[in-house]
Amino acid sequence: MRCVECEHVDEIVFDRTRCWFLLPTSDARDRLLVMLRRKEIEPNSVEANCIEITVPGSRMDGVLTAIFGELNKKELQETRVLTTAGEAPTPLEIGRVMPADVFVNRVKGAWLVEALEAESYDTWYQPIVHADAQADAPPFALEGLFRMRDASGNNIPPGYVFQLAEHAGLLFSLDIAARASAVSRAAKSGFKGQLFVNFNPSSIYDPAYCLRTTASTISDLGLKPGDITFELTETHRIQDKDHLKGILAFYRQAGFKVALDDIGSGWSGLNLLHEVRPDFVKIDMDLVRDIDRDPLKQSIVGHLISISREHNIAVIAEGIETESEAKVLREAGADYLQGYLFARPAPIEELSL
Repeated sequence: MRCVECEHVDEIVFDRTRCWFLLPTSDARDRLLVMLRRKEIEPNSVEANCIEITVPGSRMDGVLTAIFGELNKKELQETRVLTTAGEAPTPLEIGRVMPADVFVNRVKGAWLVEALEAESYDTWYQPIVHADAQADAPPFALEGLFRMRDASGNNIPPGYVFQLAEHAGLLFSLDIAARASAVSRAAKSGFKGQLFVNFNPSSIYDPAYCLRTTASTISDLGLKPGDITFELTETHRIQDKDHLKGILAFYRQAGFKVALDDIGSGWSGLNLLHEVRPDFVKIDMDLVRDIDRDPLKQSIVGHLISISREHNIAVIAEGIETESEAKVLREAGADYLQGYLFARPAPIEELSL
């Protein structure tokens, strides 16, 4: 599932970095000029609210820290930055203009780009089991969960990694790497079941551009599109539903399946349920927690399962930690179960499959 053009991350800091800052107001421009001169950086030019400077690569981190402290949040969002390796920008480089807050986070998060390029990451998997399966039965599916490692080989919290990637404009590259890792590691292990691969709606792109590469790679690994379910996460953050529906339709026409995560956590997920018509829904773990002691949760989950069953949508209850929770969900009609009760996420070699 590799696409060199999609995954390429442009270099933005060089041995000699020429920078242009287009600021939203003259006040922001004047404050930035005072700060730069305080740091003994004289602008090459100042035209209206645009400041041009040249900074040695070794000083860039300190300069950006000072800029981050000088401009407020809104000013950082509205300031535009462009850098080159000393020369005037070409038309292609002009397309690399980005907001100052994204630029600062990209430079501060350079380790994330390095980790992606070095493939310092892995995928752990958590089983999804049939609701009525025996204890020793093989899982129905595995959900791939991305894990990035630091220089010492320790796992970095996934939430932090994805948050930084979003702030640094790297979410698409990270999402592509996570999907590729989930598919390739499962295939190489010989796993033959259904594979759930997380798909972040904030990394929406043109599906026609990469679908051929995706399908070809899956085929090369001995898998079929029907073996893969793209699990839509963080549904509350979807901005362009029409574009998202187009992407999902494109993948489903190719034979892939679709799952909606966190159903029941808010109106957005329920709204998407009738718009997307997924193959699977995952009941939000906040509804699952202590469901055996909460009649209201039992009622809500029961209705969600009934709605799904009416429309031939399979239901997965996730976040199950106790046998009592599992018992209630089985009786409510959930098709599949997932959670620490059955297995914690782990490298695929450590799972009993």
